Amino acid sequence: MGGPSPPYYTPLSKPTANATTSYWRKPKIYPLAIVTILCSLSYLYGVWQNGGGATSGLGTTTSCVFSKNKTTTKTYSLSSTNSGDTQLDFASHHSADDGGAATLSGETIKKYPPCDIKYSEYTPCEDPKRSLKFDRDRLIYRERHCPEKNELHKCRVPAPHGYKSPFKWPLSRDLAWYANVPHKELTVEKAVQNWIRYEGDRFRFPGGGTMFPNGADAYIDDIDKLINLKDGSIRTAIDTGCGVASWGAYLLSRNILAMSFAPRDTHEAQVQFALERGVPALIGVIASKRLPYPSRAFDMAHCSRCLIPWGQYDGAYLIEVDRVLRPGGYWILSGPPIRWRKYWKGWDRSREDLNAEQMQIENVTKSLCWKKLIEKDDIAIWQKPDNHLRCKKLRKIVKNPPFCLAQNPDKAWYTKLETCLTPLPEVSNNEDVAGGELEKWPKRLHAIPPRISRGTINGVTPETFLKDSELWKRRVSYYKTVNNQLGQVGRYRNILDMNAFLGGFAANLIEDPLWVMNIVPVEAKVNTLGAIYERGLIGTYQSWCEAMSTYPRTYDLIHADSVFTLYKDR
Repeated sequence: MGGPSPPYYTPLSKPTANATTSYWRKPKIYPLAIVTILCSLSYLYGVWQNGGGATSGLGTTTSCVFSKNKTTTKTYSLSSTNSGDTQLDFASHHSADDGGAATLSGETIKKYPPCDIKYSEYTPCEDPKRSLKFDRDRLIYRERHCPEKNELHKCRVPAPHGYKSPFKWPLSRDLAWYANVPHKELTVEKAVQNWIRYEGDRFRFPGGGTMFPNGADAYIDDIDKLINLKDGSIRTAIDTGCGVASWGAYLLSRNILAMSFAPRDTHEAQVQFALERGVPALIGVIASKRLPYPSRAFDMAHCSRCLIPWGQYDGAYLIEVDRVLRPGGYWILSGPPIRWRKYWKGWDRSREDLNAEQMQIENVTKSLCWKKLIEKDDIAIWQKPDNHLRCKKLRKIVKNPPFCLAQNPDKAWYTKLETCLTPLPEVSNNEDVAGGELEKWPKRLHAIPPRISRGTINGVTPETFLKDSELWKRRVSYYKTVNNQLGQVGRYRNILDMNAFLGGFAANLIEDPLWVMNIVPVEAKVNTLGAIYERGLIGTYQSWCEAMSTYPRTYDLIHADSVFTLYKDR
């Protein structure tokens, strides 16, 4: 190991002056020194900035479109508070190219605190306490009554203590966590009727109901023996006064999609239970306003001891059912007054009273030109005519209810109930189906809806429908690449489409075990909800300037296409 001494310090060799000079001349030392100096300067600058010397928000916005011959410099900084408590900024910093006119600052970002825990089930437009100041006649106080501007709560509704992710479908049909809907009232009130049971930390839904204690499945089998539920001619249904929606829950396995509704009343949380189970439902009541659905929407309507006074108020409620029933559609009634000769003592009513109620119903249905198909055991079924040719002849003899004149049959947002019969579209002979015959399910989903093929939706043509179908086929396929959970079976169950147009989004999710509530905003330029129903899908009208008639935490996924564009000038 001969040769000169090493040019670095060792215990055996102390470097000379020349050796030290040689060491600092080595090229690899310079970068280290420069990095050290730069890091120190950067640290001092950061300390100065966070100390209040240069606090600023976003000076300009970032353009999402760049010109080839244009260079744009944008500066971003995190704003800090006086307390030194820095928070990450998760807001979007991209906007349309506006030349820097729009700016974002700490003053424009609103932050809403959580509400008090007592608001965990708050439904603004169906607030049980606020509703008490409205008219109780005809249950008007149970209708939508949204808060005034000075009554709005500007806070985020919290989940109840101990909230858990709901059971996945189909397990959710039969089970729900107690912590998510902490109400035991129905387990006591409806104990003998098999609606719901409380089991430790959860509820179990045996599938029973007031008129089907043996279970909804057996009850639906009884209906199927009277009308055909298997051939695809019945796809959409409406359940008035649904309870915990067991009827709708068990229809799903038969490819029948039911819209269930009930008021927020003394039967605490019945619609909330339905939604927690993964069954389509809304808070609602037939009172003084039309139901929020278009005319000719449902293949079947159902009432199982729903306690709606069908024969009263000049038959207004049955007239409304007639409006939303499709030509040839069915109305099913079980419970009082059907089979009153057997049950009158148990119902604690006189035979005369129950007989009079049934006669009222029979008279109203005849005046609507319905045909009574059958009354067997606990079930009675009527059918709406395919068209109104014979009914118009009958009006020369029976004047009431008269046909409505110059009204929009699909207008149903805060629209007053009328005691006049909604006329069906004109036909040329008695065998024609008014408005056009629908394909059976599942062909109905992709067939051009009659409202479109007949040109009754302004600006929407068959070509529009086909292009929209292709567009949403591509979009949903792309969505699943962006959000792979959308393609996972059971990940999502209840989905909301805030601006559905023709239902293309929902149609392309039909193979998945989920359902979509299709919204057609009342502010939309064209009313397309009728066409959505003609596809065998469900939905409702809604103004997004108001709260929806549902409970908090209803939906697993919310889809919004062109919603902000629709409301941009509001």
